Amino acid sequence: MSTQFFSKLSQNYIELLKDDEYYDITIEVGEDPNVKIFRAHMNILCYRSPYLRRIVASNKKNNNSVLAHIKLSNISPEIFQIFLEYIYGGILSLNVDNASDFFKILTSADNFHLQELVNYLQKYLIENKSEWIVQNFEFTQQISSKSDNLLELQEFCTKLIAQSPEKLLLSFNFISLSKKSLISLIKRDDLQMKEVEVWEHVLEWGLAQNQTLIPDPKTWSDDDFK
Repeated sequence: MSTQFFSKLSQNYIELLKDDEYYDITIEVGEDPNVKIFRAHMNILCYRSPYLRRIVASNKKNNNSVLAHIKLSNISPEIFQIFLEYIYGGILSLNVDNASDFFKILTSADNFHLQELVNYLQKYLIENKSEWIVQNFEFTQQISSKSDNLLELQEFCTKLIAQSPEKLLLSFNFISLSKKSLISLIKRDDLQMKEVEVWEHVLEWGLAQNQTLIPDPKTWSDDDFK
């Protein structure tokens, strides 16, 4: 027989996070003037975040019992507080309505290798903020293409282009597509574009990546086409 009592376990770990007695590391988060010091526990941080494990490993407590101290300037104290509650208690507390703020949390979660959180936030954005994504498509596409952990968001962006190419290709800079995103797009069977239009866009993209090429493909050698 196996019974799980996760609710009480989560509650106890949140209490541990708030406790001022048993911590063994301090974390300085943010940049001036928005800086905050957090107290935490190295073992928990290391096992819950590979990113924090690497940082903590180089800042372990000295033999003279001085507390380990690390600095994280690449994240705001507000977002780090959200991450700590998730790391300790498996709780995600988001009082955020602005989709751009969701993206800040998503990219930070990706940096901290919190894949469970990354997967949840991607799904939430796709299901609840799709209109915002369409309106800010170029921003979304650029953010998602920077990480192999944001595959759901990448696939969603590719589907949007395939289904409404005329609308979206006019609303953002096509040459900003990553090579991976471009290949994924032109391989789709449901791409609603004529082949000659696909070629023209691929040509535009390729010329932008290889600015030494003469714009007229009639003059190209076999190597130029490659």
